[in-house]
Amino acid sequence: MIKILRTFNLHFGEESREKVMEDVKANISFKGANLWVLACAIVIASVGLNVNSTAVIIGAMLISPLMGPIVGAGFSLGTYDFDLLKKSAKNLGVATLVSLFVSFLYFLLSPFKEAQSELLARTAPNIYDVLIAFFGGLVGGIAITRKEKGNPIPGVAIATALMPPLCTAGYGLAIGNLAYFSGAIYLYTINCFFICISTFLIVKLLKYPKVKFVDQAREKRITRIISVLLVIMLVPSFYLAYSLLQERKFAQNVSQFIEKEFTSKGHTIIFERTQFNSRVKKIELALLSKRFNAAELKDLNDRLENYNLTNTELLIRQDSTDLKRDILAEISKQSQHVSEKDITIQNLRNELSTYTFNDKELIQEITTLFPEISPFSIGKQLVFINPDSSYAEVVLLHSSKKNVADAELKRLSDWLKIKLKNQQVKIVADPNS
Repeated sequence: MIKILRTFNLHFGEESREKVMEDVKANISFKGANLWVLACAIVIASVGLNVNSTAVIIGAMLISPLMGPIVGAGFSLGTYDFDLLKKSAKNLGVATLVSLFVSFLYFLLSPFKEAQSELLARTAPNIYDVLIAFFGGLVGGIAITRKEKGNPIPGVAIATALMPPLCTAGYGLAIGNLAYFSGAIYLYTINCFFICISTFLIVKLLKYPKVKFVDQAREKRITRIISVLLVIMLVPSFYLAYSLLQERKFAQNVSQFIEKEFTSKGHTIIFERTQFNSRVKKIELALLSKRFNAAELKDLNDRLENYNLTNTELLIRQDSTDLKRDILAEISKQSQHVSEKDITIQNLRNELSTYTFNDKELIQEITTLFPEISPFSIGKQLVFINPDSSYAEVVLLHSSKKNVADAELKRLSDWLKIKLKNQQVKIVADPNS
């Protein structure tokens, strides 16, 4: 039993406490370089959220110095160093305001205002975010007190995700969406608070000495304040987690209901929409050809309870005019979600098509009328007269083993000019043939 306890002893590999406190205090301040690094990291994270790039967001979290004052607050609470606590809180406030301003400015100026999945993921925190922040903070607190810091510190920066919620809050302000702003700020507050609390617990567990003497009454008051804040943070997150669980169960039950009552019976669903957050939950469907009478619709609504879909109403859209309008509206909505990347790829494909020949009929005609030049390749190239002037030229490169007469090559050139309606045509013999 003693050996097992020694295995889990946190004092093994512990850095000297003076050195740890020195490092903690050094990372609290947000002046000069630290503030510039934070602002740049916020811009990078905002771009990542804007273009929905997870890799860019992770990079921003790795270079962010936001953990410093939060860890400092945890150490100051654990050692009852109230001067350090005030300094940590002040610097965290400065960092938060600067981050909000930079992200707000970025999203205000950005032409792309659409909420991507990476942004939406930071607008509805729940108990799982609490667990991530708490255990991430524990790992961070342990790593900071080690001689060998190792890999945990970058991992904690990624896992606890302080930057994305701040950027999402700035996005919410920029587009005037207070729901996004409040959800993201709540997630950021959860992360800060539970990283601080878990650091506080590590400091207590390692029995760091108190900087100031605190009587029992004041110590109890501090503990009571922390407990109240814990409840304030936990209750909404539990509620949000419960709501998320219920919504996912509802979606699973709806899928099961549709599969058993429609799809498995050969009915094709062409329109589906669900409403979970309304007073009476709704399932709206439209089928390709099947029509239901009033008795059949009542029977289907009665069967909803068999799939744990209580307080739910099934609506079958059978009015073709309304249905067509809704489907067109849905298609229009989906078309707006085409990413900039897809548009760029399509533009590049269109540009590439202007330099390639995929006209099989033309290739066949050249092969038939001028068999002596085969094999050959044909394409377009830009010819630059000067940096501001250029023209497109059709080039046919042939690798014929025979000596092709100049007259024959001129006849081919004249034929291509007429065929392609382009006077800029060049016939070139491959020097390597």
